[in-house]
Formats: sequence, structure tokens, C-alpha cells
Amino acid sequence: MSIFINSFSLRYHERFCHNRFFQFELQRFSPEKTEEPTQRRQEEARQKGQVAKSVELTSVFVILAAFVALKTAGPYIYDELSRYMRYIFTDLVTSDFTIESAHLLLINAGIVFLTVTIPIMVAILAVSILVNFLQVGFAFTPQAIMPQFSRIDPIAGFGRIFSKRSLVELVKSVIKIIVVIYFIFRFLRQEAMRIPGLIQGDLFNSFVTIASMIFDLAIQIGLILLIMALMDYFYQWWEHMQSMKMTKQEVKEEMQQTEGNPQTRAKIRERQRAMSTRRMMQEVPKADVVVTNPTHFAVALQYDENMAAPVVLAKGQDFIAQRIKEIAVDNDVTIVENKPLAQALFQTAEIGDVIPPALYQAVAEVLAYVYRLKRRYS
Repeated sequence: MSIFINSFSLRYHERFCHNRFFQFELQRFSPEKTEEPTQRRQEEARQKGQVAKSVELTSVFVILAAFVALKTAGPYIYDELSRYMRYIFTDLVTSDFTIESAHLLLINAGIVFLTVTIPIMVAILAVSILVNFLQVGFAFTPQAIMPQFSRIDPIAGFGRIFSKRSLVELVKSVIKIIVVIYFIFRFLRQEAMRIPGLIQGDLFNSFVTIASMIFDLAIQIGLILLIMALMDYFYQWWEHMQSMKMTKQEVKEEMQQTEGNPQTRAKIRERQRAMSTRRMMQEVPKADVVVTNPTHFAVALQYDENMAAPVVLAKGQDFIAQRIKEIAVDNDVTIVENKPLAQALFQTAEIGDVIPPALYQAVAEVLAYVYRLKRRYS
């Protein structure tokens, strides 16, 4: 019994160690993603909503736009709120409080709220759309908003919580909190003596002074956060490009999918050449003469009175030239041996084209010879 247990333990240990070693070797020799992403890979990622985008950059510009809009529309907002407050503390208190007056009070409050907030909301919306467009352009990706069960996977969720991205986001948040606390502390230390004096001053002047102080503080914090957001954008772009890198095998497979397998393309070209040659051979019986080299080149010509010049029906070299001559013999097409003319026609004229003007005289002599032979035998 003990021998059996020892033998089983030994086999299990060897098998376990072998599997562990095998897994280690697979991980060690797994292909590294060292190649830059192709244009097709980037387009596919964009269709899935995977783009380089910094949320921090959008947030900072939205905050700055809100404070700039507040400063620009400050007098208008102050006038609207003052008018509404005067209405509440003068007109409303001197009249009976009824259901109609309560409705009027709520309607006026809604109108004042809209008139005060609409300019700020429009500025925030415009800046948000503009910043997002400048970052990623126009990208409508319904696939990005489709429900995915992998997003609610608890194991994947824990992986995202303790990932490198989460660590980076934590560091950014801590830095932002430190920056905001530092500027607020510096602001309070510098302006602490001015704030009590504003209580005794004019309401409008106090309001303007406090608004100006808050605006300056917001701009200082916003500019620092803007610098951090720009750094975050370049980091997001770098991380996005790193995540899309490809292995050499992936690049090779994509090239094959895009351009086709080289062997398949070669077969297609070979089949196209065969079909073209077959069509060309079908035109040889229509020729008036075949000019040969005599063994290396053969060019079949056709001419009638409706043509401006003789037309090349077929041409070939070596094996194809021999095949053209065989078809010409089988169909009683005259074959004329003229080495310089055959070489010139083969090199300068394409199938279906008229012969070059420089060869008119030489071809005319050949055709005249052919017509004399036909008249003689007829």
C-alpha cells in the first residue's frame, strides 16, 4: 500500500512540475507586441469607442468656461436676482398671499432660474462639445454603449480596481486634491483680513469684490489643473497606442486579410493570364498575317478597309508564339518570317491596338505580299 502511494505521489509530482514548467515556457516565449498599430487596427478600435481621450481635459475646460461665463454674465445675474428679491420683499409682502400669488411666485422663480442659468449652461455645453470634438473628432459608436456582460463581471471588476490605470487615477486625484487645498489655503491666508471688512460695505461692492476674489482663485486652480490635464491627455494617448500595439504575427495576418494570401494572389494572376491567353488565341483565326521571328516571337495582324491601320490581334513569345503559329497553320493564316519587324511589333504594340506609325511601311509591304499570295492561289 505504501509503495502504491509513493508511486502515485511521484507520478503526480512529475506531472504537476511538468505542467508548471510547460506553462512557464509558454509565457516566456509568448510573442511580444512590439509593432505599431496599423490603420485598420486603429479604425476598428475607433468603431468600438476606444479612442485616446482625457476626461480631465474636458472637466477643466468646463470649469473654466463656467467661471468665465459667471464673470461675463455677472452684472446681468446680479440685476435679475436683485429684481426678484425686490419683488419678494416689496410687492409680495404688501399683497395678500393667495393661491394665485403662490403660483405667480413659483413661475417667477422658474423664469429667474432659467434666465440666470441658461447662459452658463450654454457656455458649458458648447465648450464640452468643442473639447471632445477636438480630442476625438466626430465619432458615432453605437457599439460602445451596447450592454456587455463582461462589464458586470466581479472578477474583471476587481482586476480593474487594482490595475495600473486605477493606480494612475488615484495618484491624479491625490495631486488634484493637494493642489486645490494649497490654493484655497493660500487664498484664505492672503484675503482673511479683507473679508470681515466687506460685511460693513455696500452690498453691490461687496458682491463684486467677493466674486472677483473667487474668480481669481478659480482661474489659478484651473490653470494648474489645465497643465495636469494636458499631461494626462498625452499619457492617455500613449497608453492607448501601447494597448493597441500588435505582434509581428498579427501584422502578418492582417496584411493577408487586407491584401490576400500571396499564394492565392499568384494563383489568381496565373488564372487571369490563362484566360487572357485563351481569349487572345481565339482571335488568331481572324488575322490576315502572322509575323514571326521565326521561333521566339509571333504577332498576328488584321487589316481591312474600315480600319485606320492594322490591328494587333495576338502576340507572344517562345511557347505562346509557337502556339499562335500552330493555330495560324490550322486556320490557313499566312505566316511571314521577318525578324526585325516581329521584334519591333512585339515590343511597341499592345494587343488590340493599331501598329505604331513608324511601322506602317514595313507592315504595308508584308500585307501586300500576303494579298499577292492570296490572289495567286485564288
